Amino acid sequence: MKFDIEDRLIHFASSVIQISESLPDLKSAQHLGGQLLRSGTAPALMYGEAQAAESKNDFIHKMKMALKELRETSVCLRIIHLRRYLNSEDVPALLRENFELIAIFVKSIKTASVSK
Repeated sequence: MKFDIEDRLIHFASSVIQISESLPDLKSAQHLGGQLLRSGTAPALMYGEAQAAESKNDFIHKMKMALKELRETSVCLRIIHLRRYLNSEDVPALLRENFELIAIFVKSIKTASVSK
């Protein structure tokens, strides 16, 4: 099976949408859900932009922006998990994927930066 980061990011975004829509109707949960929705879906879109980058510097910049969103998503997921808004293993599983995606982006940015 071919490793495709774009597919992983799309599945990640879909899982983020599912979790954000499952949060309880509490002010704090809805606030975090909205933030999670924005930051957790952005990396897939930004990765698409990075694939069409106009230069190596543009590629690195777009990848760094996606990485920032992944890190923000991680914080939102950790708060949601700590608050126990959901009684499922969905959040820990998504956090694991989030950390793996962060590691992939860090490595990709380092590789692209070295080959400049």
